[in-house]
Amino acid sequence: MPELLIELFSEEIPARMQARAAEELCAALLKALSPLMTAAPRPLHGPRRIAAVGEMAARAETPGKEERGPRIGAPDAALDGFLRKHGATREQLTQEGQFWVLQKPGAVMEAAALVAEKLPGILRSFPWPKSMRWGTSDFAWVRPLQRILCVFDGRPVPFALAQGGDAVHGLSAAGLTEGHRVLAGTEPFAVRHFADYAEGLRARFVVADAAERERIIETGINELAAAEGLEVVPDRGLLAEVAGLVEWPVPLLGRIDEAYMDLPPEVMRTSMRVNQRYFALRHPDGRAAARFAVVSNVTPQDGGAAIVAGNERVLRARLSDARFFWDQDLKQPLETTLARLDGVVFHARLGTQGQRVARLERLAGLIAPMVGADPALAARAARLAKADLATGMVGEFPELQGVMGRYYALAGGEDPRVAEAIGMHYRPLGPGDAVPSEPVAVALALADKLDQLAGFFAVDERPTGSGDPYALRRAALGVIRLIRENRLRLPLAEVIGEAFFGYPQSTGSTASPEFGLGVAAETMKAGWQAPAGSRHPPMVAAFAAGLLDFLVERLRVQLRAEGARHDILTAVFGATPDDDLTRLLARSDALATMLATPDGANLLAAYKRAANILRIENRKDGPHDGPVDPALLATGAERALGQAVASSTQAVTAALAAEDFLAAMASLASLRGPVDAFFDQVVVNDADLQLRRNRLRLLHTLCAAMDAVADVSKIEG
Repeated sequence: MPELLIELFSEEIPARMQARAAEELCAALLKALSPLMTAAPRPLHGPRRIAAVGEMAARAETPGKEERGPRIGAPDAALDGFLRKHGATREQLTQEGQFWVLQKPGAVMEAAALVAEKLPGILRSFPWPKSMRWGTSDFAWVRPLQRILCVFDGRPVPFALAQGGDAVHGLSAAGLTEGHRVLAGTEPFAVRHFADYAEGLRARFVVADAAERERIIETGINELAAAEGLEVVPDRGLLAEVAGLVEWPVPLLGRIDEAYMDLPPEVMRTSMRVNQRYFALRHPDGRAAARFAVVSNVTPQDGGAAIVAGNERVLRARLSDARFFWDQDLKQPLETTLARLDGVVFHARLGTQGQRVARLERLAGLIAPMVGADPALAARAARLAKADLATGMVGEFPELQGVMGRYYALAGGEDPRVAEAIGMHYRPLGPGDAVPSEPVAVALALADKLDQLAGFFAVDERPTGSGDPYALRRAALGVIRLIRENRLRLPLAEVIGEAFFGYPQSTGSTASPEFGLGVAAETMKAGWQAPAGSRHPPMVAAFAAGLLDFLVERLRVQLRAEGARHDILTAVFGATPDDDLTRLLARSDALATMLATPDGANLLAAYKRAANILRIENRKDGPHDGPVDPALLATGAERALGQAVASSTQAVTAALAAEDFLAAMASLASLRGPVDAFFDQVVVNDADLQLRRNRLRLLHTLCAAMDAVADVSKIEG
């Protein structure tokens, strides 16, 4: 099939925008050229170009169609209007029944013409996150667009971007592109196919494929590091970014002045990464190495000596700045910075960072006994957790918040458990990040995330659709991972209620009449009932239940991503909303184990059969939910099922109370035989109304016995 190649060549494109822009271009081409293109093109991107290459048919004929016109004998004006609309004459009409009919022939669609027609509109409306205009044209692009390469089936496809009186800088498509600005100059070369495009660029010092540039960089710096017995600190994000900054990557190694090697390794790595896009190296035992990797965009004639020397000079200046912040911050105890947090706004409706510290101190102390931590140490860690936000180092490098707090706490003589908790309290930051396991760190990390969730839910700043400006989904997943991976038995609803009470808006003279009521009102409208034993007022308990629903929904998302039975979690939570996620998961696992057996699968089918019968009969003369009359159990199968349900209900209740969930499921599974016999031998809708009603009540007790374990109707399959 003929090949289409499009390249948009411009001044330097920000690395973070390149991949998305190339994907947007491919998606737009597939949509606009869909009559002839059946698969999305392959995206390519680099510092000065985004491109797409794919296949499309050279031509296609659209099928003819029939247009029915006015009735025979209609006024001439109606017939003339119909003909004008379709550009036809009376000679083209035929009579079919009582109507005039126009047979419109199919049209031939040529690929080159379609591309030339659609591309200008795609480029004029291209969705760059940020764009600019230059000169007198209204055309916008991320950086000044210089060339448009467009070739199809070996031939250029010319089109111009001019629109109306706007010449758009005279930009028009051709079959030309350029190589490396420095190594190859600005002399264009002709392109007819992707093969000579890629070969021509490589001959002119441009690697067109971003993935290949990443491989060259990664392999090159790893080989240079290995030659000195070192290894590169992994950083996929930096690797992708640097691949978007260079067209002809040449890895080089530089040296770090020994005078800065006593700085924390995180400080050196962050300074190198953020300011200069350098790769950090380390010894095999994890110690920071006095070396760094830099990627040049040219092939140096001197082996890289001048480039390395220049980068070493720049790095000395950067690390000198870091040294200044480090030394200044160490001159005063970490706690002395707390007063500055009173002037730092956490959120306009949730107060300052200073107020947040007070909430975290209280909440971490409350959570500590629940996770086996020392309350005093947890409260101390919470008091100092945000103190590094007011330090010079974190002001310069916000990425180091928490990390620097740990160093400054250790330098100030704090308990190592307090320091480690400060360093870990933001974690986990993502799916692959480590989860704190030391109890003090767990208590602080939970307090930090639950305070964040409670506060933003209380002011109705919940995630909507794909928008989550306050990273509440990440905070919720953090809470879930902390509980799951540490197997915590945490009464979440009660802890959420305590987090809610930490805000002055919730109680006392500063109470806000709207604070937290949105989530609580929604929860209560959904038929929520206050749990027995809750220490909190109904509205606070309802607020906690609403936030708990959000956490359980995130748990369902996580289970789905793991390939687990998230529908079983939904069923278990639907039967008995439980704020102990560890217990909830244990019940779900036990139910999943039972349903994986033949007895469990057949019992599920029997439940659904019984539920369907009840639903139909309840509409007629229900509900049929009264007690079963033993005297009306006329057959042996009925009596056996009644006895089995009664026995199983008692056993399940006792097993659930003892949290022996496997035993509870085994008791349910034992119902399979009596249930099968009942449906084989008994006619539920007997002509005798008393027998019918009693048998429906028996089915109700069967469903109720299973519903005590899970809302079985929500189980898929």
